[in-house]
Amino acid sequence: MHPLHKALYLAMSNNRPPAIGRYIDPLVDFAFKKIFGSEPNKDLLIAFLNEVFRGRKHIVDLVYNKNEHHGDLKDEGAAIFDLLCTGDNGEQFLIEVQRGRQGNFKERALFYTSRLISDQAPKGRRSEWAYNLTEVYLVALLEDFTLQISDGKEYLHDICLCNRETGEIFYDKLGYIYLELNKFVKADTELDTDLDKWLYVLKNMSKMDKIPMYLRKPIFEKLFSIAEYTNLTKEEKTMYDSSMKYKWDNKNVLDYAIKEGIEKGKLEGKLEEAKEIALEMKKDGLPFEQISKFTKLTIKEIKKL
Repeated sequence: MHPLHKALYLAMSNNRPPAIGRYIDPLVDFAFKKIFGSEPNKDLLIAFLNEVFRGRKHIVDLVYNKNEHHGDLKDEGAAIFDLLCTGDNGEQFLIEVQRGRQGNFKERALFYTSRLISDQAPKGRRSEWAYNLTEVYLVALLEDFTLQISDGKEYLHDICLCNRETGEIFYDKLGYIYLELNKFVKADTELDTDLDKWLYVLKNMSKMDKIPMYLRKPIFEKLFSIAEYTNLTKEEKTMYDSSMKYKWDNKNVLDYAIKEGIEKGKLEGKLEEAKEIALEMKKDGLPFEQISKFTKLTIKEIKKL
């Protein structure tokens, strides 16, 4: 059985329903879109994005766009986004929650934003178009992995096109903001900014039993009200429970696979060590039977060294 399939089987065989707290986990798919992805709640997304941009932009209004974009070619795949919005100045915001590492993650981000840029070109004749592109930004919340672009403790990475030698910004209408939540380890007493409070809430709200005093602002009070599990409809509870079970199962599989990998690594390390010792003993002319008794290798394995 493939190790990943074995991990999945064992994780599922020990499965039990994930515990549901007073507030839903905003980082699971259903909950994220429930909280941030509807017209009545767009003030929450606007407030969050304004903190993410830290004064560099001030968004007044947003319009939600369809979250699936098809290419121009018949066989070209669709790009499906978590949330896609257009700001009051025409800028586009792609908001993603990434729960685990994916292959070519950076390339996928470039592909998505490039699709949004190429879609701005008028169809048909383009002779009068002056390439007056609007801004495109990707904001990614990374839950269980890091980008591995630095060894520091920085959890916010604000990336744009710049001069490699001088650091001078070359083009500021395309940007990527990555928030590594597993690096955000501030305690509630260390929350200095509203961005700190947003990240703390996103990471910890599902473990809270009430809204803390330091979050007693209208925007956070609305957030907690929407996120209260008992305020969901029966259908929404079913969808949320399913999202939580999917997340919980995936975590079980990942945890088991990591454990298996560590144990396998230890065994392989011991085997290599035994082979090195056996080789030295072999060079010293010791009998194979004695080497085998000492290293636990078979005589056949020793002869191959």
